[in-house]
Amino acid sequence: MNDAHLHMVVNHFPIIGVIFGTGILVVGIVLKNKSVQNTAFIVLAIAAIFGFASMATGEGAEEIVEDLPSVGDQIIHTHEELAEKFAIFLYATGLLALISLFLNIKNNTKVKFLIYATLGASILTCLFAQSVGTSGGEIRHTEIRTVNNQASTNLNSEQEHEEED
Repeated sequence: MNDAHLHMVVNHFPIIGVIFGTGILVVGIVLKNKSVQNTAFIVLAIAAIFGFASMATGEGAEEIVEDLPSVGDQIIHTHEELAEKFAIFLYATGLLALISLFLNIKNNTKVKFLIYATLGASILTCLFAQSVGTSGGEIRHTEIRTVNNQASTNLNSEQEHEEED
């Protein structure tokens, strides 16, 4: 198993984990159920761990795919930049989740604030998850790239035709 394969195996868990963790946390808050909240905190922390694994394998995956046909440096660079931002939010969310878990177990009076802070961080992280997942998919899935870049391609073609006239 090479780094590209390993990256493909682990890179879905942070994205799916933060989405599921956020959903579970919302349910736990609505139901005022500490067990459900704690489950969400654990899922968010595990997502952060897998985010670290994904970041650790990303560079090796880049080395393998950067010379493949239809894979450009710009596509990889865009994904890498988004992944770095996503990782920062993911790590912060995971840390908040662990602190919230600890305080929730200890019945600390400040846990309510941290629960909502964790929810806010996880929602922001979900927004980054979508963009990093799409940019990663665009590396090898040209059908996604075509749809997302169709407007830009059409604009460039129109500009070229105008310059010729």
